[in-house]
Amino acid sequence: MALDTAQIRRAADLLDEADGLIIAAGAGMGVDSGLPDFRGNEGFWKAYPALGRSRMDFARIASPVAFERDPGLAWGFYGHRLALYRSTRPHAGFGLLRAWGEAMPQGCRVFTSNVDGQFQRAGFDPAAIYECHGSIHHLQCMDGCESAIWEAESFAPEVDQERCRLLNEAPRCPHCGGLARPNILMFGDGGWIERRSAQQARRLEAWLEMVERPLVIELGAGTAVPSVRYFSQGIVARGGRLVRINPREPEVANRRDAGIAAGALEGLQAIAALRAQT
Repeated sequence: MALDTAQIRRAADLLDEADGLIIAAGAGMGVDSGLPDFRGNEGFWKAYPALGRSRMDFARIASPVAFERDPGLAWGFYGHRLALYRSTRPHAGFGLLRAWGEAMPQGCRVFTSNVDGQFQRAGFDPAAIYECHGSIHHLQCMDGCESAIWEAESFAPEVDQERCRLLNEAPRCPHCGGLARPNILMFGDGGWIERRSAQQARRLEAWLEMVERPLVIELGAGTAVPSVRYFSQGIVARGGRLVRINPREPEVANRRDAGIAAGALEGLQAIAALRAQT
C-alpha cells in the first residue's frame, strides 16, 4: 500500500518548524533491526518455543515471580534477550533520527519503553535517553539490597535456546551475594528500583523547559501498552507537535499533526526522501 504523501509532507514541514526533537519509541521500533515482535502469544512462542510448549505467556515469564520460582528459566529468557540485544545492529532509521535531532537548535532527546539499549548502540548520548521501563543492560538485587543498580557488562549468558534455560551461573548481587535480576519494570513488579529511570526523567524535563517548539516523532508505539502514547500526548498538551509512525494505529487527534501508516524504517525513509527533494 502506498504511503500518504500529504502526511509525509506534513511530517517534513513539522521537522523544519521544530527547535527540539523528541523521539518516542515503542516495541515496533526494533522490528526493522530484526528483533522479535512479542505482539500476541503466537509471535512470542515462535521466538521462544520452549515457553510455547509450556503455554507460558510473556506476562508470566517477564515477572519477578518467574525469578523466584525458576531462576534458570527466567534468566534463560532474559539472558537470551540480553545476548540478542548486544549483537543486534540498529537499523538505518536510528541514524536519520540522530541527524535530524543534531541539526536542531536544542538537539534531541529520547523517550522509550524499550529495554534493549538500541539508541545507545546507535550513538545517541546516554544522558539524553529516558528508558521508562528500565534497561536489560543494568541489574539489581532481587531483594532490593542497598537499592543498588549496576551494569550487566560482566555477565555473559550461556543459554540453551531449545529449553530456554541458563547454562552458566546467574549474576549475583555484589553486596549480599543474592540472585540478581534485570533492572526492568516487569509485570506485577513491586520491587523494581526506579532510581536510574527517575534521574533520566528529571533530565528530560529540564531539557523540555528550554524547548519552545518541540516535535515528537513517535515510532512503533501502540495502545496495548500505552506508556509511549501517554508521553506523546503530554508533549502535545503542552504545545508540541506529533508525527506518529505506526503500521496499524497511525491516527492522530489534531490535524496539524501527522500520522503515517508504516513501519518505523519505512516511514522515516519516506520523510527523508521527500526532504531530500526540496
